Amino acid sequence: MESVILFFVVFLVLLLLGIPVATSLGFTSIFLIWEYNLGIAVIGPNFYASVAKFQLLALPFFILAGLILDRCGISKRLIHLVSLLVGPIPGGLAVVTIIVGVIFAGISGSGPADTAALGVILYPAMVAMGYHKGYTSALIASTGSLAIVIPPSIAFIIYGVITATSVPALFAAGIIPGIITALLLIVPSCYIAQKHGWKGERWGTGKEIWKAFKEAIWGLLAPAVILSGIYGGIFTATEAAVVAVFYGLFIGLFVYRSLTLEILYGIFRDAVLSSAVVMFIVAFAGLFSWTGSTLGVMDKTSASLLSLSTNPFIILILVNAILFIAGMLMDAISIYYVFLPILIPIMNHFQWDPVWFGVVMTLNLAIGQITPPVAVNLYVIANIADLPLETISRSVLPFVAIMLVALFLTMLFPSLSLYLPTLFGLR
Repeated sequence: MESVILFFVVFLVLLLLGIPVATSLGFTSIFLIWEYNLGIAVIGPNFYASVAKFQLLALPFFILAGLILDRCGISKRLIHLVSLLVGPIPGGLAVVTIIVGVIFAGISGSGPADTAALGVILYPAMVAMGYHKGYTSALIASTGSLAIVIPPSIAFIIYGVITATSVPALFAAGIIPGIITALLLIVPSCYIAQKHGWKGERWGTGKEIWKAFKEAIWGLLAPAVILSGIYGGIFTATEAAVVAVFYGLFIGLFVYRSLTLEILYGIFRDAVLSSAVVMFIVAFAGLFSWTGSTLGVMDKTSASLLSLSTNPFIILILVNAILFIAGMLMDAISIYYVFLPILIPIMNHFQWDPVWFGVVMTLNLAIGQITPPVAVNLYVIANIADLPLETISRSVLPFVAIMLVALFLTMLFPSLSLYLPTLFGLR
């Protein structure tokens, strides 16, 4: 029991001191390896084993694909098309944000990347139309969080690697809950906008809509190309990420002709930096997970949770409450590595479907991306909007509440997650 207490106390103290999560994970692991004489020599092999997985190759490629597709001008063209279709209805630009966010989620797979892509264009446009800055920022951040639920999702790839669950099945499982969450986000968006008299722009003429559609069609096809290839058995999820990169390069270089050598250099530089951060977290989180498992911390913690109740729904509520709190303090990748070794025995005990549970857990962590104090999407949009985090935090509460409703529906009705994987023969 001493190892369990020491394991979590050291980690939590480091977090409370404001030390970055990855560093806290690494320091805790190394300290316990030294304290319990597990052998310092195991650190290197564990680092390598954590990142040397074929499925994880999809992460840097999806990050790169998202950056290419954003900077070649796809997001701008999608926003223009949807704006013409939505017109001047109350909250029109809010609806545009959510619809375009869903489409772009099918390209990027990253919540912060989606938030940045939407924020750069839509934030100035919405503020110019009279929308409140805090509301606009909160809406864009909330919409960006859909990127880890709607495929291709970087979060699902991490979950699939850790639990040995089919990534294509997880991708398919996230589609319906992701769309339901997006539809629910429209409710508070339009209500608040109507209350303040915020509207969209004008209706587009048939000629304008057709022209905008022709310009945006390459962006609309991007998710279809990626997902149809996976479910058609043409390529794996990892190979799909490479296809997405070449698809983006083709559009940017030969269709829109908007990518220059200078822009490409910036794209590859940012992709390398983002990928390095992700892999740094994965390496330390993997070491943390191995240390906890070797010391028996994960098994003891799982047994303690199972002893609290024999009712699976009560345990499910408790698990989601823990994940919700964890999402307020840690990033999604770290949470997967820290908590899944504890949760997998609980999943097996109650025979929960790993695909369904993966969607539930990921949707919970999507909410964590907009829940302070560690809310990565809010930090991204705060930098774009040049607003204090406190202002956005107050405005994001209605969106957190409505996403909790989506989480509860996904928990209560597993068929929402399992219908498409079953239809595609992935389970």
